[in-house]
Amino acid sequence: MKPKSSTHPFLHGGGEAARLIADFDWASTGVGPIDGWPPFMKAAVSLMLRSPVPIIMLWGSDGVMVYNDGFAVFAQARHPQVLGSNVREGWPEVADFNDNVLKVCLAGGTLSYLDQELTLYRKGVAEQVFMNLDYSPLLDESGQPAGVMAIVIETTGKVRAEQAVRDGDARFRTFAEAVPSHVWAAPADGLVNWFNHAAETYSGMTQAQLAGHGWASMVHPEDIPGVAEEWERSRAASRAHEVEARLRRADGAYRWHITRAVPLRDESGTIIHWVGTNTDIDDQKAAALMQANLNQMLAEQVAERTADRDRMWRLSTEIMLVTDFDARIHAVNPAWTRVLGWTEAELVGRSFMEFVHPDDCSATVAGVSELTDGVATLGFENRYRCRDGSYRLLSWTAVPEGRIIHAVARDITADREAAEALQRTQAALYQSQKMESVGQLTGGVAHDFNNLLQVVSGNLQLLSRTMAANGSSERYVANAIAATQRGARLSNQLLAFARRQPLDPKVVSIGRVIRGMEDMLRSTLGDAIEIESVISGGLWNCYVDAAQVENALLNLALNARDAMDGSGRLTIEAGNASLDERYVRDYPGVTAGQYVMLAVTDTGSGISPELLTKVFEPFFSTKAEGKGSGLGLSMVYGFVRQSGGHVKLYSEPGHGTTVKLYLPRAIGEVTAPTVETDTMDGGDETILVAEDDDAVRATVVELLGQLGYNVLEARDASAALAILEDGAQVDLLFTDVVMPGKLRSPELARMAQQMLPGIAVLFTSGYTQNAIVHGGRLDSGVELLGKPYTHDALAKRIRRVLADRARRPR
Repeated sequence: MKPKSSTHPFLHGGGEAARLIADFDWASTGVGPIDGWPPFMKAAVSLMLRSPVPIIMLWGSDGVMVYNDGFAVFAQARHPQVLGSNVREGWPEVADFNDNVLKVCLAGGTLSYLDQELTLYRKGVAEQVFMNLDYSPLLDESGQPAGVMAIVIETTGKVRAEQAVRDGDARFRTFAEAVPSHVWAAPADGLVNWFNHAAETYSGMTQAQLAGHGWASMVHPEDIPGVAEEWERSRAASRAHEVEARLRRADGAYRWHITRAVPLRDESGTIIHWVGTNTDIDDQKAAALMQANLNQMLAEQVAERTADRDRMWRLSTEIMLVTDFDARIHAVNPAWTRVLGWTEAELVGRSFMEFVHPDDCSATVAGVSELTDGVATLGFENRYRCRDGSYRLLSWTAVPEGRIIHAVARDITADREAAEALQRTQAALYQSQKMESVGQLTGGVAHDFNNLLQVVSGNLQLLSRTMAANGSSERYVANAIAATQRGARLSNQLLAFARRQPLDPKVVSIGRVIRGMEDMLRSTLGDAIEIESVISGGLWNCYVDAAQVENALLNLALNARDAMDGSGRLTIEAGNASLDERYVRDYPGVTAGQYVMLAVTDTGSGISPELLTKVFEPFFSTKAEGKGSGLGLSMVYGFVRQSGGHVKLYSEPGHGTTVKLYLPRAIGEVTAPTVETDTMDGGDETILVAEDDDAVRATVVELLGQLGYNVLEARDASAALAILEDGAQVDLLFTDVVMPGKLRSPELARMAQQMLPGIAVLFTSGYTQNAIVHGGRLDSGVELLGKPYTHDALAKRIRRVLADRARRPR
């Protein structure tokens, strides 16, 4: 079997740490599953794993730890337990220190410490260590700090060795043996006669083998001449010794060290012996290489900024001019051509006064005179002649530099045009906010309305099934049930407008939807309405709830029929469309991208301009009293916006109306439709009903009882959990989504499935909020029966959910 790291190319070559990272359950941490890591994070981890420098990365505000083999050595007995843990919990003894690191670096700052003293428990006991620490933020694709990179170089050996030298020879060897770095000593003649245990362990050689000139055998052959010569020069000059060389480790690997030695003198100044250290700088060498690469990158950035300045000159929408005090033009940027029409060849060498409006010449000359008199910055306005003979008002800022003037002008005429566009955008934003506020209100009303309808509808259905055979009484009940069904449709339309309905989106072919509805539309609209469908070739698929698309198309067709007084032409079009950044600026909440456009056009009476901004509001209607609820277009609006799309209506009195729906494009094959069961039979399974509304609960318990089920009931999620904890064997949990109490319904369902792995779950609600619907879409694998539901709908769904449960592997 291949190691897991082979399935993640960015981990290749990352050593043992890469294998541990690949095997770790990252889904249980704040960084999420490794397959979902963003590219910038994978790139950073890949670079870290290939570095010999001990590096650790702290991701997110929790500081989830990811590190390389170098840091694993530093962590000692804490490794690998701290991998993937939060840094404050993984290193509790320095939690406050790391908390400050996260706050500073996630705010964009950096930190650096030299020989920082900390107390760590790397082997289970307190240990005083010294480290060089460098912290910097790791930026995501948008330039925001997403984590922290720390380079950790332990300097405990160097610090303690230097301390030992300062404290004198009596304590020297004690300290020298306590540090991990190499420490050595030599008499005045320079022949080394003592090494500490760390040097022996590193080299794999004994004191006797290292003494005298034996230490040279651990120096890289290429470095021996330089090391020997520098040591002799230091001894001859009686000065401190320092040299860098590669020293062989016991396993044969070479690592860079810096060797330092100082002479210790007696009171007369005579050297009595030498004390030296070999400090591992291999990681610093690698860090220096990284720094060199960083310096190169910074140099490239400087060059890029220079190029940016040149690009700004070329691409700026502001007019830029270099002239002298005689008004002779030296250079102009391309904006002169884009804004005024003049080319640089037509302008250079000429006086810029030739292009100033005659009425503005005096003020312009006076301004230039002020610059001549020593004014540092001058601002003024004048009108400049375009190549086509028209004039544009420009606002200038001029700065003198010697005998040259650098000037930048803003096109005030264009600014005014932009201000008008901004006003249009603000008006659209106001309309969008108004629609959102109304939507929140209607969503709340629909919630209570659906619960009320469920009680009325359920009891009417019970009454209808138990009453004596009386034709007139049955008719009255049937009329009442029909009224509740109309109320349910009204409530669903309110939820659609409020963008609170639970959508079940799939990959859908709009062309198939249109073709599948053509016969139904013809029979519904009547023979006097001529229907024409135009479906573009190569039509993209889109990601929507197909049933809601059908409802939207039917609503638009019925509105069109009424606008045409039952006679005219209805055109249904479907095509591919792209909305660019410039277009969506005028429509808050709409995202630029690719869409499938569904348009319905009629030849009716049209809509006046003053009514166009109100047509999507609920209960607004241009129809006569009693001819419509005013919710058709508002439902279409809410459904499309909840689906991530856009609605645009074009109309002119006497020339008909076009409504265009832009639905998000989907990449992939069309999803096969779900087949509902037709059976309305009951069963003998046990169903636990969790419902906080007493009237609703009593009704559904009665309905389920008539179907033959064994029914247990609870007034909230906590009560339902208590029934399960008492050992009740339940086949299906039927629970309302929104109930009071600390325990939420989705959590109840999760706990129920843990206690009874085979239990089925069916949610019900008149208003789902965000419990099982996210981004306007029903969560994957969730079954929901919307309120109010009928006896038949309840029976069918219960059987289907129980049948799906029976097919699941145990």
